[in-house]
Amino acid sequence: MTQANPNTLASQDQYADEALIQHLPGFTNQYATVNGVRLHYVEGGSGTPLICLPGWPQTWYSYQPIAAALAQKYRVLIIDIRGMGSSEKPQSGYDKKTMAADILALVQQLGLTKVQIMGHDIGGMVAMSFAFNYPQFTEKLIVLDGSHPSEGMLQMSLIPAVGTFTEKMDANRPYAWWMGFNQVKGLPEQLLAGRFQYLLDWLFHYVMIDDSKMTPLERNHYAAAYNDAESIRASNAWYQTFSQDIQDAQTYSPLEMPVLGIGSYISYQYMKMGLPHVARNLEMVGILDSGHYLFEEQPEQVLDAVFSFLN
Repeated sequence: MTQANPNTLASQDQYADEALIQHLPGFTNQYATVNGVRLHYVEGGSGTPLICLPGWPQTWYSYQPIAAALAQKYRVLIIDIRGMGSSEKPQSGYDKKTMAADILALVQQLGLTKVQIMGHDIGGMVAMSFAFNYPQFTEKLIVLDGSHPSEGMLQMSLIPAVGTFTEKMDANRPYAWWMGFNQVKGLPEQLLAGRFQYLLDWLFHYVMIDDSKMTPLERNHYAAAYNDAESIRASNAWYQTFSQDIQDAQTYSPLEMPVLGIGSYISYQYMKMGLPHVARNLEMVGILDSGHYLFEEQPEQVLDAVFSFLN
């Protein structure tokens, strides 16, 4: 298992946005205050706008394996969602409807009238909320290994089935204990502040087929980004609003715009069952030789699916 090096976390300049953007020629760091929160995003390319939203426990840099290729065809904006990375971490507003309003306010501030939007993990939840709430602004939607919270979450196991909790996640009986752990207020910050790399390295090994594809640079950046109590508190708030998200979902009409769901070996079968209930114009792609972090494990397959759908 590749691990983050705790000794390098003290020198965070090399993992700051200003240093990391050098790995994406043609992209620039940008900031905007929208919907009462200051967001950081990176932008590159030109043409039709493509909004990209990352998930937990990552930042905008999770799109680095595919961003340059996307920017050859689109104006790519990769946003650190509320509570992530260099974006502001307020005390509230982590329900996905409010976070989608953040994205809408940025879209409007930039003078955009309609966008294509894609999201991974928590970012996929926010992207779906954007599409549900602002269909008139949504050209196409792509969600990867994550969809809007629904009542199905309430059926997740508290205790793993016998023989299923091994060193790699079981696709048939997935045990995502952190979904419950992240609901707890206050305690995770005390346990993980200054030690986040231990959770991060364990998680990457558990949910990836080949976690060597997550580089030391990526690991150290994410460990630094989530290593303080405020960042842990804010990111856990994405999970602590799931009950509100589920209630909001009950008020939404099915999506009419084209939707692409991309699932790893862990999530594909569940997305294939769930998304048809909320998306009427749906395509599904399974990348079954990848774990949860598809951009890192199978970037070319992700790009093939995205380009085929958007084009």
